[in-house]
Amino acid sequence: MVQKLERVICTHNPRLDYLSRTLSALQTQDLPLDQWQLTIIDNASNDPLLNRIDLSWHPNSRVIQEDRLGLTNARLRAVAECRSDLIVWSDDDNLLDPNYLSFSLKFMQEHATVGIAGGKSIPEYEKPPSDWYQPGLAPLGCRDLGEELFLIPACDHPQTYPAASPIGAGMVSRPAALQKWIELVKHDSRRRALGRTGQALTSGEDNDMNLTALRNGWDMAYVPQLTLTHLIPPGRLTVDYQKRIARASFRDFVTVLDLHAIRPWPAIPKWSIFPRSCKAWFTTRAWQGPANAIRWHGIQGQHEGRATLSKIEGNV
Repeated sequence: MVQKLERVICTHNPRLDYLSRTLSALQTQDLPLDQWQLTIIDNASNDPLLNRIDLSWHPNSRVIQEDRLGLTNARLRAVAECRSDLIVWSDDDNLLDPNYLSFSLKFMQEHATVGIAGGKSIPEYEKPPSDWYQPGLAPLGCRDLGEELFLIPACDHPQTYPAASPIGAGMVSRPAALQKWIELVKHDSRRRALGRTGQALTSGEDNDMNLTALRNGWDMAYVPQLTLTHLIPPGRLTVDYQKRIARASFRDFVTVLDLHAIRPWPAIPKWSIFPRSCKAWFTTRAWQGPANAIRWHGIQGQHEGRATLSKIEGNV
């Protein structure tokens, strides 16, 4: 049975005003402080956080310095340091609803076969988005699948990526459900490269964690009662950022699926990227505005990902 919970925040050079709101939201949690711990993994911040944040309100809190840059390194350190039966992951710009921790504990106690769970991530924009902006054009770590509980059963050989899979923001996981992923990522450079590193927009680590757990006997769940607010700064709503994150995300998603022998798109030769991209330029009408251009960059990323695939099916 789950006895205690650990709240883990992995952060690198955070905006202190966002981090302050993140910590303030934790102070409103209805789960008693003696039932959960707070761990902040300071991932190679230029100015170490230890003396810049006040955690005196929580008796079971700590800041751990991880000098190897990269979200993967931060996650590995967090699991290695974990002293609890359950980890609630989130970023330094995620405000958990007051019952997030208590409901995570309750749900995982009642669903012993669920290894990873997640819920809603609702955006709060610091400034109103431009008229061209459309949610979902490029991934921003936001998601709302409604009020229905989705249970995703374990599967040795999934044929697709489950649409209701948890996302990194607010992910709840049992350390035991991450052990196979930890073993693989330590010895696989492709997997290790998926975690966000500094200013690079690589992504897909949470997808890999999910599929690895699923294939190793753990169920997953989308739990609508788990809701957080995701703070979105203006910089993530620029045309340039949206293009770059769309391109990187589609490219890396192809890699993640290939790691699990899922090939919805066949491999293509590198020389074909240019003509395919030219065709996509016209089919998306990329010249007609930012939204069209962002879609085109997403297709570009998919082409780039497919060009890295071998003609042999993906590996495990």
